[in-house]
Amino acid sequence: MDVDPRHYDLVGINENDIHNVVLSYLVHNCFNETMESFIACTGMKQPDDHLEGMEKRKRIFNFALDGNALKAIELTNQLAHDLLEKNEELYFDLLSIHFGELVRSRKCSEALEFAQAKLTHFGKVQKYVEKLEDFMALLAYEEPDKSPMFHLLGLEHRQKIAESLNRAILGLLLDFLCASVTHESAQLHSNGKADTTDNSS
Repeated sequence: MDVDPRHYDLVGINENDIHNVVLSYLVHNCFNETMESFIACTGMKQPDDHLEGMEKRKRIFNFALDGNALKAIELTNQLAHDLLEKNEELYFDLLSIHFGELVRSRKCSEALEFAQAKLTHFGKVQKYVEKLEDFMALLAYEEPDKSPMFHLLGLEHRQKIAESLNRAILGLLLDFLCASVTHESAQLHSNGKADTTDNSS
């Protein structure tokens, strides 16, 4: 039940809950060193399960942020091999980063070839048509950074995609961990029932 805002000052705050919120934020954003310092200061338990893939996620995030989308895609496929296959919109966004970097470098012929090879089929889906038109329009400008679509080449655009990718990877890893724990619990429960049956015999 939601708490009446007028009663917020009466609500007790559990220090462990605050620590868990901070820790979740640090893990999500791959702040490894800060997380280790926070754990040392608070005496919290090292969350080994959440640390899986943190360094890889950080590398993927930085590659996407720096415009090296193809490397980000490669590492994502290694860490979460079916993520981009299932999340087509995220895959499109990453490909668009690479296209934008080619345009920014004035590699127009290479950009066109890349678009024909990797982006054309997205044009069959209505929600991508306008985005594709905006990206292709960048080719018409001598200085695409000063075009009406300049934001597609900016850091803010790449950061938004990098953050979405990081969230998606973390979510997939957590789902995998939860599924593994559930499976192990079921196995233990099943084995326990079997032992009980054997003992009763």
